[in-house]
Amino acid sequence: MATLHQIDVHGIRVYSNHGCMPEESVIGSHYEVNISVWADLSASVTSDNLEDTVDYVALNTIAEEEMAVRAELLEVVCQRIIDRIMNEHPMVQKAWINVAKLSPPINGDVERVALTFTADRDKIN
Repeated sequence: MATLHQIDVHGIRVYSNHGCMPEESVIGSHYEVNISVWADLSASVTSDNLEDTVDYVALNTIAEEEMAVRAELLEVVCQRIIDRIMNEHPMVQKAWINVAKLSPPINGDVERVALTFTADRDKIN
């Protein structure tokens, strides 16, 4: 069994227009995306070559691109991000995504609401 290594890209800050309320599509909100992926990085440890690892710049780009596509539900956005990671990065064996809407427009003093999705390649093949 291969050793899995963890790559984290946390604190991706974006401004987007997700939400069910009509004003959310106009006003928008601040969001934070956190991504963790697990892959066997043994080759990159010896090669020192970007092609042998999971490029965290690419993970950030996926998050930013998918957050830019409006959805009413964060569930849709989370699934799009995790699907792209698993489809575009075959080295990734497991992925964890957390998307938080900061200061959501709900009654109450709420810092954030968040959804967390995981995918495991062993369970999707």
